[in-house]
Amino acid sequence: MLVLGLVLMAFAVVAFCAGVFAAGDHGDASLLGIHVGATAVFLVGFCAGLALLFGFSLTKWGGKRQFRQARERRRLQGLAQQLDRAEAERTDTHDEHDERER
Repeated sequence: MLVLGLVLMAFAVVAFCAGVFAAGDHGDASLLGIHVGATAVFLVGFCAGLALLFGFSLTKWGGKRQFRQARERRRLQGLAQQLDRAEAERTDTHDEHDERER
């Protein structure tokens, strides 16, 4: 989601810049070789703004999710190490008990 958000934001910036720099003096423009009017330029800018906001939201959500997963992974690794140590102590204690009985 993080990468998708960044790609969407980059697309929005390119579309916004194309709309701004392609605009003529009379409110019409030529976007990608197509002659468009002022309404179309406005809609391109509006859609670019929406895409930018949505991309930012995806990036923020994806970053939080990755951070939460990394924190959970570290916690689980710590618990696994504690379990391994407890298991090793249990087997050592069990082995010592068996040796004393013999």
